[in-house]
Amino acid sequence: MKALVDKATCISCGLCPEVCPDVFDMDDDGKAVAAVNEVPKASQDSAKEAAEGCPVSAITVE
Repeated sequence: MKALVDKATCISCGLCPEVCPDVFDMDDDGKAVAAVNEVPKASQDSAKEAAEGCPVSAITVE
């Protein structure tokens, strides 16, 4: 499973690293990024929760 962040859509709200810090981080430009290539099995539910909670739907978890 991979997590992707559309940085052009991201509004830097910080929700995703708050919900799933094992997968998401804030980049130097203030936008969210997926900090791992593969979502760890233990973090899959929280990664999906972060994607569902993103206010601008900038996150895709597949």
